[in-house]
Amino acid sequence: MANEKPATDKTAADRPAIDPRGPRFGAGITGILLLVVIGLFLGGLTLAAFIVFLFITLVFAWGAFAGVQKHPYGLLFKALVRPRLKPPTELEDPTPPTFAQGVGFAITLIGIVLFLVGLTLALPIAAAAAFVAAFLNSAFGYCLGCQIYLLLVRAGILGRSGSTPAAA
Repeated sequence: MANEKPATDKTAADRPAIDPRGPRFGAGITGILLLVVIGLFLGGLTLAAFIVFLFITLVFAWGAFAGVQKHPYGLLFKALVRPRLKPPTELEDPTPPTFAQGVGFAITLIGIVLFLVGLTLALPIAAAAAFVAAFLNSAFGYCLGCQIYLLLVRAGILGRSGSTPAAA
């Protein structure tokens, strides 16, 4: 039950729980765009693939630094999709999905940097790696970045603010 305590700390109060369907919706959009990148690249439209990939990277950065509550796809979900759905059966802490956006940002940024230094195949490889994660999240609700976050928390590398006093 100690895992439930951080939900009442100041950090969790600053970031209200989110509907888990929002990140899945965003992952679906991201997955489609990543397939577009791969298709454009394979079709010889390298510059177009790079531009779409750069857009995806900027959206990942937005989610990582502003938080998933302010992510463009999350706002789109909240405004257009969620009102048409039943209320969620449960909500989730936004910290793991926000961390996952940071992982996506890192992967896509590495792909861009390597592409710009002349390793052109880095672009579709990074797009494919990000696509796997986006597909798993959108199709099965399995967030690789969230799982990495939880592993790092369990290992003591990352910690949730305020979780120590709540456990005491």
